[in-house]
Amino acid sequence: MVHVRRALPADRLRLLVFDLDGTLIDSRQDLCNSVNATLENFELAPLKDEVIASYIGDGAAMLIRRALAIPGEVPESRRAAELFDEAFPYFLRYYREHLLDYTTVYPGVMESLEALKTHSAGAPRRMAILTNKPVRPARVICDGLGLSSYFFSIYGGDSFVTKKPDPEGLETLMREAGVGPEETLMVGDSDVDVQTARNCGVWTLGCGFGLSPEALAAAEPDVLVDGAAEWLAAMRLVSV
Repeated sequence: MVHVRRALPADRLRLLVFDLDGTLIDSRQDLCNSVNATLENFELAPLKDEVIASYIGDGAAMLIRRALAIPGEVPESRRAAELFDEAFPYFLRYYREHLLDYTTVYPGVMESLEALKTHSAGAPRRMAILTNKPVRPARVICDGLGLSSYFFSIYGGDSFVTKKPDPEGLETLMREAGVGPEETLMVGDSDVDVQTARNCGVWTLGCGFGLSPEALAAAEPDVLVDGAAEWLAAMRLVSV
């Protein structure tokens, strides 16, 4: 179902920027397995998948900090810092070897992307990915799942000095596409994506099927959908 808080301007949208995890792909199991493999390697207790999933969205480093129960951006003790410094590279190595074990494209994503590529109300529409996942595994996943060809650019959490919700990445994509905020839509599954969009003054489309449905609903995106197959209806490109 499409839940409309503020109707999207279908005739003006020229840039569609998508989050990756929880929006285009269901990567939950591979991320959870990789976090728990890291904890096991350092003789720490595993976490439940739903707990790990709640930690996803602010980048790989913050995911591991949260899994290690290290508060804040800067570890509070030398031991915590040493543990993170060992655990984070281990996680990255493990995840890069297992990032396509269970990860799949959400139902309706491929069909919707194909339709969005060709269904334009006027000038050509461009699409890009902006994720807080490191850019190398993000591109490997997109290549492996056949997503890359739909996007003129794929930026990750290490592509810039900052990460979402800082506006740097989204502002860069708007400059590259030659569009303004009123012509741009951010599509994502978390409050981080909504806040990123608001920091740039762009439209928001929330994916309630993703990893952070409660936080997303509380952030009140302009439009909220229950499935990727509803993206075109949400953008008023087809009848509901």
